[in-house]
Parts: sequence; C-alpha cells; structure tokens
Amino acid sequence: MTTDTTLTAEQILIAAEDVLRRFGPAKATVVDVARILGVSHSSVYRHFPSKAALREAVTQRWLDQAHHELAFISTEPGPAAERLHRWLVTLFAAKRKKALDDPELFATYMVLVEENSRTVDAHIETLVGQIAQIVQDGMEGKEFKLAHILSTARAVFDATAPFHDPAYASTWSEPTVEDRFEALWKLIVGGLLAK
Repeated sequence: MTTDTTLTAEQILIAAEDVLRRFGPAKATVVDVARILGVSHSSVYRHFPSKAALREAVTQRWLDQAHHELAFISTEPGPAAERLHRWLVTLFAAKRKKALDDPELFATYMVLVEENSRTVDAHIETLVGQIAQIVQDGMEGKEFKLAHILSTARAVFDATAPFHDPAYASTWSEPTVEDRFEALWKLIVGGLLAK
C-alpha cells in the first residue's frame, strides 16, 4: 500500500493506466485510481489538479514512451538514410506493438488522444523534429539533396502515416504491411538521395 507521503506522479500514472484498461475511459474515475493505490482521491489531486489533467498526463506518458529510442536514433552518427529507415521502422514497430499487444488499452488511448489534441500536436512536432535532424545531417553530409529541411521532414512523416497513425491500426496486422512499408521507404529514400 502506498502512503500519501510516498506517492509519486509515476505511481499514479501507472495506476491510472490500469484503471483505464479495466474500466475504459468513460467509467474510469480518480476515486478508482486512488483505491488501487490505497490513498484518498485528494492525494491524487495533489499531483494532478483534475481528472482532465490526469488523463492528459497519461496520454503524454503513453506518447513519450516512443520518444527516447527515436531521439537516440535521430542524433547518432552514421549514414542518414540508414538512420531514417531505422527511425521509421522503430516508430512503426512501437505503434504496432501497442495496438496489437493490448487492443483494449490502445482503444482507450485513442479516446484520450482525441481529448488531448495539444498533447498530440506537441508529440508530432517532436517526431517531425527528430526526422528533421536526420534530414539535416543527410543534407550537410551531401547524402541527401538540398531542400527545405522542416518541410521535407513533415512530408516524410505524413507519407508514412499509414504505418504510425492510429487511424490505420486495423491494417497493421495484414500480411503485406511490411512489404508496403518497404515499398514506400524506397520511394521516400529515392526522393531524398542526392544523385
């Protein structure tokens, strides 16, 4: 049992995720989260001032789980084309794993994402920024042809949406999905590479 004095925001977020998985976003309450932790609901409110703030933090945590590995790939040394391919594969694998391994929780997060569009916009901005870093490195190393870096990064992100946008999650288990991804990758890299 957690006490009010040892309760952390991370513990609350983990408990909130469990409550959301069990009850869904329509029925999950702050009281349910507090009950799992063995504390009063006011203890939860000390960390998160409202139910909406807690739901936004859960959404942020879920989205951020992909950032760390992707951020590393975007800044590591090596050929830009290889890094960009690995970055896209890693993003697709992370999104696909979430959707296929825990479909109930994934559906819950889709509801939360709709509620927290600013959080999602910031998440997308971070991801596009990571692609931009790779694109910039490719241009500076004369591996990629010169173009507007941020526009190019956004175009890559938008073009690959079928492999990371949750709206396409129902297609991620199709047998041809990886072949389709690689075919798209060839078109993207063909457009980026300096001739």
